Amino acid sequence: MAKLVAVITGASSGIGLEFARKLAKTHDLLLVARRLDRLEEAKAVLEKDFGAQVEVMVADLTADADLAAVEAKIAGEGRLGLLVNNAGIGLGAGPFWEKPLEAHEQMFKLHVIATMRLTHAALGNLAVRGEGGVINLSSVAGFLVRPCTASYSTTKGWIRTFTEALALDLRAVGSPVKVQALCPGFTYTEFHDVMGVDRKKVAGEKLWMKASDVVDASLEGFAKGKLVVIPGWRYKLLVGVLESLPRGLRQAAIRVGMKK
Repeated sequence: MAKLVAVITGASSGIGLEFARKLAKTHDLLLVARRLDRLEEAKAVLEKDFGAQVEVMVADLTADADLAAVEAKIAGEGRLGLLVNNAGIGLGAGPFWEKPLEAHEQMFKLHVIATMRLTHAALGNLAVRGEGGVINLSSVAGFLVRPCTASYSTTKGWIRTFTEALALDLRAVGSPVKVQALCPGFTYTEFHDVMGVDRKKVAGEKLWMKASDVVDASLEGFAKGKLVVIPGWRYKLLVGVLESLPRGLRQAAIRVGMKK
């Protein structure tokens, strides 16, 4: 019996590549990213180690033509089983107005528009067949707004709300298709390296998680039909406590925590 296909965006490194490693045991793969050399390297390893059929697709999901091509591929994939909307970017330190407007627009294109369009293509495919699902990469930042994260926190918060709304739509029509908002905290990937951010200045060592642990939590939660997954007990506790506070007290607590 042919395997179902998992489509993973931002698949050339970090959490996306870790999803590919985990899912290659049970799925064939379509890996989407901007760097052909990294995609081909991942393809060779995954096919050799797991025997999965791996297709790669070079695409910049902020470019309309590239996004449309990936959309069409997802919509037409007869063996589609899972879409992981993992591709994401950061802007680095600094207040909203000090970053170029184009950089903010790129973030909204990638986190919001691309996530929406690819999810629409996937659910149009999956809902008809009544199987599979979508995992959208949100963030703890989508719960907790911090200084210098205006666009990042906003877009990641949108992803979580969007995914929760999709779950209600699917439930309303009795569909077994599952969706998940994965909300990791600080994770060891290339994400902060690309922005030139010193991890030691961002958070204490105990708050940094391995990408493999984040993906394990996601896939375990997905198997159980869990809608929102926050990997790591520290982050679950942090979100739970801060979410329960009035806004003013929550913002004060965040400011105090940043000074430590």
